[in-house]
Amino acid sequence: MKRAMLLGAMAVLALSAFTTRAHQAEPLEAVASFTVIADMVKTVGGDRVHVISLIGPNGDPHVYEPTPADAQALKKADVAFVSGLHLEGWLDRLINASGYRGESVVLSNGIKTRSMEEDGKRVTDPHAWNSAANGVIYARNIIAALEKADPAGTSVYQANGEQYISELQQLDSYARAQVQSIPAAQRKVLTSHDAFGYFGDAYGVTFLSPLGFSTEAEASAADVAKLIRQIKREQVSAYFFENSGDPRLVKQIAAASGAQPGGELYVEALSSADGPAATYAQMFRYNVDKLTTAMRGHAATSAQ
Repeated sequence: MKRAMLLGAMAVLALSAFTTRAHQAEPLEAVASFTVIADMVKTVGGDRVHVISLIGPNGDPHVYEPTPADAQALKKADVAFVSGLHLEGWLDRLINASGYRGESVVLSNGIKTRSMEEDGKRVTDPHAWNSAANGVIYARNIIAALEKADPAGTSVYQANGEQYISELQQLDSYARAQVQSIPAAQRKVLTSHDAFGYFGDAYGVTFLSPLGFSTEAEASAADVAKLIRQIKREQVSAYFFENSGDPRLVKQIAAASGAQPGGELYVEALSSADGPAATYAQMFRYNVDKLTTAMRGHAATSAQ
């Protein structure tokens, strides 16, 4: 009788251990609003986290229209990650529609924000990740959120996170060194919309653009004419268009001002997996190299 009871107890313990291991083997389900932060979460989370990006490669987070599949993904998620600063204006409606009751982690918390006047209102710039130093803040927020959602994975998240932070700090130093090797008067470029303000503040580059912080904005004829005069006056030599936006307006301005094409930048979305900016780290370095090449006066002779 005692032997039977002992065997039964051992079977229960074995089943319990198996159940625990099976539970741990299931990755944490995470949803990210767009590819840049999805990649950051994947890098920190490793095999313990399965990440879905609501917006795919080359997608524009300003004008995105959520789908029923997005609502389903959110409903099943353990944790959701957003950049914040009013970038994902569509997300609150999606969360309400999906029935998601988990935490929404705002990765821009702790960022020293920048803002500008648009149509008589003070508007916050949401593109904080375009400074690698801010990318470090995002990474630290991801580590803390994953530890909270999955305490058993703390050592993994800390190890992955610290390695990632070291890589981003090296990219920050790389960008600073590359830009500072260029005379200050040459550190000016034209882009499709004002998405590089944090990059400009961090590394000393002046960005001009016909549109404000959002691609939803429209530039007036007077604003475009004023910008063309400024480009000519300040001798801005190169322009860039963005992988997630419409390049026509910036190309028209460049044609009128004499700015030469520098190529394509990845600003709010990663490239496809086989492209030059498949991860946040690759995107950042790619942009640094493209911008500094153009500012040195070696821009491409034709648009990509």
